[in-house]
Amino acid sequence: MGSDKQLNLQELTQFALEEAGKADVDDIAALAALSVERMVRFSNNTITVSKTITNISLRAYIGKDKKRIIGSTSNLAQNSIQSFLSDLVDACASLSAASSYTPLPSRPSEYPLGQPLDGKLEDDALDLPGLAKQAIDHGLAAGARRLSGVLRVSHDRELVSTSAGARGETRSNRISINVRAFADRLASGHGLSCSPDLRHFDIEEAGRTAGEYAKRSIGAKSIKDGQYDLVLSPTVAADIFQHVGLFSSAFAVETGTSFLADRIGKRVSTYDLTLRDHGSIRGGLRNRTFDDEGVPTRETTIIEKGVMKSYLHNSSTGKRFKSQTTGNAGLISPQPWNLVVGAGPLTFEEMISQVDRGLFVTNNWYTRFQNLRGGEYSTVPRDATFLIEEGKLKYPVTGIRISDYIPRQLLNIDGLSVERKWIEWWEVNTPTLAPYVLIRRVPITRAIG
Repeated sequence: MGSDKQLNLQELTQFALEEAGKADVDDIAALAALSVERMVRFSNNTITVSKTITNISLRAYIGKDKKRIIGSTSNLAQNSIQSFLSDLVDACASLSAASSYTPLPSRPSEYPLGQPLDGKLEDDALDLPGLAKQAIDHGLAAGARRLSGVLRVSHDRELVSTSAGARGETRSNRISINVRAFADRLASGHGLSCSPDLRHFDIEEAGRTAGEYAKRSIGAKSIKDGQYDLVLSPTVAADIFQHVGLFSSAFAVETGTSFLADRIGKRVSTYDLTLRDHGSIRGGLRNRTFDDEGVPTRETTIIEKGVMKSYLHNSSTGKRFKSQTTGNAGLISPQPWNLVVGAGPLTFEEMISQVDRGLFVTNNWYTRFQNLRGGEYSTVPRDATFLIEEGKLKYPVTGIRISDYIPRQLLNIDGLSVERKWIEWWEVNTPTLAPYVLIRRVPITRAIG
């Protein structure tokens, strides 16, 4: 009989394997995760919230008689886990068998070494309110009147155990800040910094950038609808490229929700673009040494010099596509870990100088797709946006919407910058190392009347 004893992270996966094994299942993968996040929020130049959030969860994948199911629970008492697994097995029995069912892969000989961790991020003495105050002060000094934002420090630990013998543990730390500054009611700017260590975390730059953009946005004007060349900041470019990574999932391709279907070996972008996914990379914000099947993660080239090279696979999609896993499980839907866009030869200033009529977009929000298979989407520039005329930044603009097709944009990339920046925030969920990007002839419409 079970008990109400709370299991720790090390006990969770083994207990899940043992309990599911009693039901004579064919496959089980148990993944336990612990996340501890310290968060500080500030508004109108004042710290408003400071708290710590701890989450522990167990995810289980069960395969039996060529049927499979996934579930998760955060109730970690033994008796609750027993009930959870029993219900999962019963639900699995009611499903239809899959002709392409693939057993979990056998235990790997070894996992790659994880990236070095910055232990300072796990120190409770780290002064987060003081760091947030630095961002506020630099934003005010740059010309903002008020600033709001959130500072987060998190450390994660994940364990996997599978019936095929895979056993692994991985850890990661990261710190991030997002700052929004206002110079008046309508003049705003955005700044961010995110890093797996304090050495590469630049809180002063995040606050200063937000403040400078806000000040430069005073007196923004409307512009006419039409086609404009766009220079996208790394923040906006990362939003585009994260969707390229997500639509590279073989699951998205086979469900008909990807604009990259049937594109392997074909040109999908200009020669400028190379896009890779890394399971673990220095500077990465979602480093994993194994995927949800217990397969070692790796580097996967998605697009190379404009040509589609690979989808992201787990074992099941790899079999169906007559390929192999790329270490990107998601047990149902493969997913990218850390996307890296190859650098180009241009500086930001050189990129601006190549535009006769265009816009520099620093930030965006509400990216929504109207047609997933065609890649048709729209997004709204949120903060500072500037008109470019004859190779020079002119005045700030407001009230516009970008409405385009990502496949068309990829084929109209005309420059990438040397400088790249890691981006992760509420519009960019997949960590992406992105440059400034020049895209030609993008349709712009009015977002407001």
